Amino acid sequence: MKKLILLFIAIAFVTSSCKNDAAEKPKNLIERDKMVAIIYDLAILDASRTQTSGTQTYPKATEFLKKKYKVDSLTFAKSTQYYASDLKEYKKMYDEVKERLTAQNTKLNGGKPVKENLEEGIVK
Repeated sequence: MKKLILLFIAIAFVTSSCKNDAAEKPKNLIERDKMVAIIYDLAILDASRTQTSGTQTYPKATEFLKKKYKVDSLTFAKSTQYYASDLKEYKKMYDEVKERLTAQNTKLNGGKPVKENLEEGIVK
């Protein structure tokens, strides 16, 4: 009888912990297209910071969000959590950002695609 009860408890625990619950939708959720644009701009801002030797000053990400998109950091964090709870959709969003970054690199490179060698850290 004890083994049966332990088995039931184990099954109940496993099934309850394997639920695929999405995060609760925040009441002021950033719309999907705007969220993709924010992620794109933050990628550009981050790349700009890593490419300079510290001589340029760039706005902090929170300041950037507030000014350009009129979104506070808490709203951004909650929206990120909501979108990230659906990994397939979140990956699609990041794929869109990657496509935009690739297109922008190609445009800036005179129409030639940019190939990156990540092992050496060199852009060819």
